[in-house]
Amino acid sequence: MMKNFKTNTSRFLLVTIAALFCGGFTSSAQTVKQNLNIVFIGNSITHGANLDDPLDHAPPVIAAVYLRKQANIGTVNYSNQGYSGFTTVDFLPSTGTAFKKVEVATSAFEDKKAQLIFSIKLGTNDSAIEGPNGSPVAPGNYQQNLKTIVDNLLKEFPGCIIIFQHPIWYSPNTYNGAKYLQEGLSRLQSYIPLIDQLVADYAQTHPKQVFVGDTDAFGYFKKNYLTDLTPEEGHQGTFYLHPNKKGAAALGTFWAKAILKVLKQR
Repeated sequence: MMKNFKTNTSRFLLVTIAALFCGGFTSSAQTVKQNLNIVFIGNSITHGANLDDPLDHAPPVIAAVYLRKQANIGTVNYSNQGYSGFTTVDFLPSTGTAFKKVEVATSAFEDKKAQLIFSIKLGTNDSAIEGPNGSPVAPGNYQQNLKTIVDNLLKEFPGCIIIFQHPIWYSPNTYNGAKYLQEGLSRLQSYIPLIDQLVADYAQTHPKQVFVGDTDAFGYFKKNYLTDLTPEEGHQGTFYLHPNKKGAAALGTFWAKAILKVLKQR
């Protein structure tokens, strides 16, 4: 009888220890979800111009919906700070009210512990021959403007992540209230390596805080402009500049995937 008691006791202890070990292992292996606060800084493309319902279909909305579906992401709060016609000049802290609006939107997030991300896509209006504020913005000035904006964001919001999404393609006959044409498109393309260089510089001064985000949307819209950009009538015929509903969904997905990739690098 005593022998059976000892045997049963030993088995009970082994099962209990195994259960505790497995339980602890499972707990530590569970996915830790990260909450996000995202401010999308941009122009009419970010805003969702020409969409029937930007509040439901603008790229930032799509990006947030995509991110919320990821296993490692918890809550996603965002603010769409996209303004039609705006350039990097408009977002400089010393000019206009755009930077102040970004500050107010950022401070309004209730979850102060969530990871703060600034997703920036500027350059389309900067590249115009004439029309938008400051255009045409020379490549060197464009880079310096981005640096000024980012320096102020890093100073005011320590611990934030800043992601530059590459600007997207527009047709070389684009000419509405502003004049873009091939000259503007070429200037826009000259901005891209300067964005990448700026990020490389920040990697030395602010490691793991400033990143290049999406680099694929430019080529995507150049190839798929007939299906993903809205045809608009301008001074040189039908031009393509703003994403339609399908294109906005594609762009928002590009941005979301870029954000996820950055989060994995940290």
